[in-house]
Amino acid sequence: MFIDAAIDRSRSVLLILCLILVAGTVSYVTIPKESDPDIAIPIIYVSIHHEGISAEDAERLLIRPMENELQNIEGVKEMTSTAVEGNASIVLEFDAGFDSDAALTDVREKVDIAKSELPADSDEPTVNEVNVALFPVLVVTLYGDVAERLLVKTARDLRDHLESLPGVLEVDIAGDREDLVEVLIDPVRAENYQQSQESLVQFIARNNELVAAGALDTGQGRFAIKVPGLFESVEDILDLPIVVSGDVATANRTFKDPVGFARVNGQPAVALEVSKRIGTNIIDTIADVRRLVEEAQGDWPPGVKVLFSQDKSNDIRDMLYDLQNNVIAAVVLVMMVIVAFLGVRAAGLVGLAIPGSFLAGILVIASIGLTVNIVVLFSLIMSVGMLVDGAIVVVELADRKMAEGLPRSRAYAEASNRMAWPIVAATATTLAAFLPLLFWPGIVGEFMKYLPITLIATLSASLFMALIFVPTLGALIGKRAPGSEQRTEVLVAAEKGDLGLIGGGTGYYLNFLQLALQYPKTVILVGDIHRG
Repeated sequence: MFIDAAIDRSRSVLLILCLILVAGTVSYVTIPKESDPDIAIPIIYVSIHHEGISAEDAERLLIRPMENELQNIEGVKEMTSTAVEGNASIVLEFDAGFDSDAALTDVREKVDIAKSELPADSDEPTVNEVNVALFPVLVVTLYGDVAERLLVKTARDLRDHLESLPGVLEVDIAGDREDLVEVLIDPVRAENYQQSQESLVQFIARNNELVAAGALDTGQGRFAIKVPGLFESVEDILDLPIVVSGDVATANRTFKDPVGFARVNGQPAVALEVSKRIGTNIIDTIADVRRLVEEAQGDWPPGVKVLFSQDKSNDIRDMLYDLQNNVIAAVVLVMMVIVAFLGVRAAGLVGLAIPGSFLAGILVIASIGLTVNIVVLFSLIMSVGMLVDGAIVVVELADRKMAEGLPRSRAYAEASNRMAWPIVAATATTLAAFLPLLFWPGIVGEFMKYLPITLIATLSASLFMALIFVPTLGALIGKRAPGSEQRTEVLVAAEKGDLGLIGGGTGYYLNFLQLALQYPKTVILVGDIHRG
């Protein structure tokens, strides 16, 4: 009844089909594309740095207080701690499919509680998440035979501009040394003025503070008062009044000692590692980064050059292009087979199920927030041959009904109604085979879940294509394929049992089958030997 209602309301049904095709096409163009599926690695680690501490003391003073708090976090599968000289780290492994945001919040809360038990000289503990999606997708390297401060300033300005892009999560600068002010005390002058080095250091530290002085109530309003004492320039340090006359120290801006060096063609370099936001299109994000860098180059000092490396968009674009070609090639081969057996017009109706199912599946994937990646495209290739089975059955039976004299609208209605349950059963059995993959545990299961989701979406869409959209369109433009009368006679002869009237390839197959049925034991024995 539902199929008859759809054929009677062909305009509405075809309008829905056009809407699916257009929306699916838009979704495929705009959906984020990446190489590997975006999965959450269930690992969070805590790092604590303490300069000069031994491994034994790090275990006793750093790891144990932290473990006592972290072991109470719900969902922790395994906790591993490592103590080395000057550092301690604790790795927490959660169950796959965990809520990363909630886990990070829990870990940070426990770390804040345990901080009070750490030595006063320990650095602030850091909580980090292992997330493959946050790895750099592009490295922008600035280099040139220019002053280091000029190169670093250019890199920092470029970082601020890049982080303003909607698809960029963060930009880390590699090779950027931390700024500091170096104060060189003249020991002779300090001794002449009876000033020790310790007193000078304490004097500078006490002055580099912001002092809150409460609030002032004027009767008409209340506002806060502060005594600013933070150093904003080197001159602020030099102007500190220590003695009545004369200078006991000099100050200048510099950097911390380097722990590594970067060179490009023998010239100093600074690298900006660009990470994209989760769920954004990596190809579009890298294109935006390159465009912004090209626009900013006009404002750079002379001598600063740029080099792009580790560009993942090229690899992803080539991979997507190759897989798309494979999908198209698979569709063409399937269409050639259908044309050879059913004719051009029937093949056109059957072929509609392929792009229709693909685009409907992409629409479902985009609507639930997934991305197009290598697993999704591989799943589409797998599903090409399965998408047309139901449509072939309906078109072939409708073609037979038209050869018997029924009008095309009635022929497609009867064919769709007659084959509805067999097609539903066949599709359901295929879906049942892939459904358990949705519950595949572990990181591998998180990675491979895109395969069953894609197949379930596309095969379900093919069911509607075969039973609703193809019969509706066939009722409007369907036509008997060449040779349908002969195929109908063959089918009638087969139903009546007159197998001798069947010729061609089917006849040869029937003759071979009759011969095999005369010697069943031999056929089974040959099959067992071949299997062994």
